[in-house]
Amino acid sequence: MAALLLYYQFLTRPEINEEVPLPADLHPVVRQNQEVLIQKAADKGIRVIVTDGFRSFQEQNSLYEKGRSAEGQIVTHAKGGDSYHNFGLAIDFALLDNQGNALWDTGYDGNGNGKSDWMEVVSIAKDLGFQWGGDWKHFKDYPHLEMRFGLSIDDLKRGKRPSEDSLSASRN
Repeated sequence: MAALLLYYQFLTRPEINEEVPLPADLHPVVRQNQEVLIQKAADKGIRVIVTDGFRSFQEQNSLYEKGRSAEGQIVTHAKGGDSYHNFGLAIDFALLDNQGNALWDTGYDGNGNGKSDWMEVVSIAKDLGFQWGGDWKHFKDYPHLEMRFGLSIDDLKRGKRPSEDSLSASRN
């Protein structure tokens, strides 16, 4: 029965509303909070790099093919149009070590305070209104941060976008 329900949901997913322009960059609130995140982490002695932000549907589909029809490991379960990256509402991050190398080590304590730098960044991000992919139940995406503004992927496909009021809803 559960499989039938999932299949029905898949079949009834909305198509992209082509009358509403798709974003071509990060939403201004996401960009602003990305910068605040980097600065607040730096204030704690943690260097953060944003490794990905806005992605076109084509870029998303190429990433989706990794570990499937292309070489590499599976890094996403979202095809083009099914990711908050495609609507400018998500970023991915990594830490930088003292040599400037990107790290995806969730236990790394580069600032030497006895806490995971990764989790310190996640805490800052959540305070800024981001949701963390590490909290997902089925596919843990530890570098992923997104701001949904109360909108589902289906809402975004139907043409809904964060309102101008969301600009003032930013938490700093």
